[in-house]
Amino acid sequence: MIEKYLEDAGLSDKEVKIYLQLIQMEKASVVDLANKTKIKRPTVYTILDSLAKKGLVSQIDEDKKTRYFAESPDKLNLFVERKEQSLKELKERFVNDIIPQIKSLQRESGEKPIVKFFSGKEGIVSAHDNVFYGKPDGSPTYIIYSKDLVDESFKNEETNKYRNTRIELGIKAKTIYNWSKGVKESDEMAERIKVDEKKYPFFTDITIYKDRVRINILGKKLSGIYIESKDLAETLKSLFNLAFDNLKNK
Repeated sequence: MIEKYLEDAGLSDKEVKIYLQLIQMEKASVVDLANKTKIKRPTVYTILDSLAKKGLVSQIDEDKKTRYFAESPDKLNLFVERKEQSLKELKERFVNDIIPQIKSLQRESGEKPIVKFFSGKEGIVSAHDNVFYGKPDGSPTYIIYSKDLVDESFKNEETNKYRNTRIELGIKAKTIYNWSKGVKESDEMAERIKVDEKKYPFFTDITIYKDRVRINILGKKLSGIYIESKDLAETLKSLFNLAFDNLKNK
């Protein structure tokens, strides 16, 4: 059981054998460890070097001979914490650097969009999490929606949760909307333009952010589509800005 937990923490099976053997001995030479564990001496040297880098094994020189001893088991906690921090840094690097590089390679060879479908209110609410993942890069989000239909379809706490997530991440919005009951003024986090719901009715709630497009079909039968496609997102952003700029200049 101990062996399994040590392996789960990131040690190889041979590292576990050497470490646990040293724990039971005050100190030992490479020959001693090879005899006890039945691991070949060249491999024992490699394992000891690896364990030393992990802070779990140290060495001393006695009578012109090198002997090794295990550090306190408490050092395992430090090893796990360092590994956890390393994984956190690796995750951040993947999100901010590696994944975008891989996506750029995919784009060069022909983009392959990711498409997901959602049905019902719960499906649409869960789809919100797909839009604003990853570290914000200063890009705004573009929103087209009917406030009348959104208010009919969702509770205030549901729409506020989505809006608060965006604001907490510091993501600003450009919005074109319908609303028969009033006007939503622009603020520091959103620039809003209202259009006549009779002349230009909207029946969906569309959000465009980075390479992601989320389209909610509103009404009695709620459903949604989520698409990751740089080509589609950039095209929709251009269409949005074309309409937004013309409306703003009127």
